[in-house]
Amino acid sequence: MEGHIHSTESFGTVDGPGIRFVVFFQGCPMRCLYCHNPDTWSIGGSDENLRSVDSILDEYDGVKEFLRGGGLTATGGEPLVQMEFLTELFEKAKTKGIHTCLDTSGILYRSEKRATFDRLMASTDLVMLDIKHIDPEEHQKLTKQPNTHILEFAEYLNEKQIPVWIRHVIVPGYTLNDAYLRRLGYFIGGLDNLKALDVLPYHTMGEVKYQNLGIKYPLKDVPAATKEQAVHAKNMIFEGLKNRLRDENHHAHTAN
Repeated sequence: MEGHIHSTESFGTVDGPGIRFVVFFQGCPMRCLYCHNPDTWSIGGSDENLRSVDSILDEYDGVKEFLRGGGLTATGGEPLVQMEFLTELFEKAKTKGIHTCLDTSGILYRSEKRATFDRLMASTDLVMLDIKHIDPEEHQKLTKQPNTHILEFAEYLNEKQIPVWIRHVIVPGYTLNDAYLRRLGYFIGGLDNLKALDVLPYHTMGEVKYQNLGIKYPLKDVPAATKEQAVHAKNMIFEGLKNRLRDENHHAHTAN
């Protein structure tokens, strides 16, 4: 089997624990306004490569001595677009003792395909889940997709007790809103499998890619988020998370 791969990176430091080998998959149904990889949206472009699982793992073996505390991360694009190839890659990686991390939005999760996801999760050590926006309508504006299946995927991962890192991008005028951030915190406060929270400030570094592709950059007039705004946003999320835990403790005491 061959997969449509955009590129690989040998020394990823922001793609899961440790130093990691990162595989960028082609294909994504989301159209996030702040996407900095528009060249991964479609499958079949001239700048992608058809790769076998073995060729990717051979490349991994060539650098594995340098991947301290790391492993292999599948990102994109959206790796779930190529579910069958992704599953084969992770299953073979696990036979070699490689730590596997899936960086995904979860947009393609469907409960009727649970058996397929169960098989993938059996060889997945960590999921980095991007929750773009907690509000359904705002999520649609931001990504051109609903967030229903993303939140369902989060609940599914919690049920399966797959370790999760939640990632959330702070975009001025879109996600930088105290009420929305508290709501997000309240939601993730219900996830027992939550291991980390990454709050990422929006940056404009992807703008040049849009120019090269001849695509209008949708957030041209939106300033990059500051580190201070990201810190504030994280505090708001934690406030919502604490509210959830407090409510659950209150309900538990009331029930007793």
